[in-house]
Amino acid sequence: MFSAIQPMLRQKMLEAMRVRKISQLERDRKSRVILLVHRQETMRLLGFPIARYIDINDSEEVLRAIQMTDPDVPLDLVLHTPGGLVLAALQIAKAVREHKARVTVFVPHYAMSGGTLIALAADEIVMCEHSVLGPIDPQLGESPAASLIKVVEEKPVAKIDDRTLIMADVGRKAITQVKQAASELLTRRLPAEQATALAEKLSTGTWTHDYPIWASTGKSLGLSISTDMPDDVLQLLTLYPQPVRMQNSGGVEYLPVERRKLRESSAG
Repeated sequence: MFSAIQPMLRQKMLEAMRVRKISQLERDRKSRVILLVHRQETMRLLGFPIARYIDINDSEEVLRAIQMTDPDVPLDLVLHTPGGLVLAALQIAKAVREHKARVTVFVPHYAMSGGTLIALAADEIVMCEHSVLGPIDPQLGESPAASLIKVVEEKPVAKIDDRTLIMADVGRKAITQVKQAASELLTRRLPAEQATALAEKLSTGTWTHDYPIWASTGKSLGLSISTDMPDDVLQLLTLYPQPVRMQNSGGVEYLPVERRKLRESSAG
């Protein structure tokens, strides 16, 4: 019986630790803390991987949290996500953009695609040295919108099937829409001309969709990025662990304690 309820007890303890850590962070920073964390999960029966991503449920929950926050209270968003639906990400980003008080986005590890779109709306993005953002160019199924457009531009129309032509048309519209939205988000802290240029670079397929935009790269692009990541944010993310694998197929393992080099003492 104990073995049966042990996972439930462990989960309850983990949830209680999360609440305490979030409460502590809110007290210390006098802010509203919101986490958007997506881990790769495994179906319990068949073992197929399920990719978590930003969806409408997420945007509904984040918008509700912002609505419950006084306009003069700062927002702290902790993002750990591969991205997701443009609509959901834009709903969150717009709410962030219009919040009256200061908004800080923390990216302990990665916030790609839609996660980056949300980050663009903040006053400041806080990253670790090796954290990454990513391009926001739209993807239509498995194909980048920019690549579909390139096919239509470089190949004779007579040799292109109707579906590709339709997808390329949708791709043009998607890029225009995302570019315009990103430009509006970036004007929170950038001049209009600079915001438009940066939105163009991020949304039009300059890089592959998984291209890592490091903190140093983001700064060079004009983003307001700090690498002064609070330890409390890193500790909070550890309370959202990867679900245990059904099969022991490798991974990362280490003793979760700090290791410091011992200094040799010398006689004076």
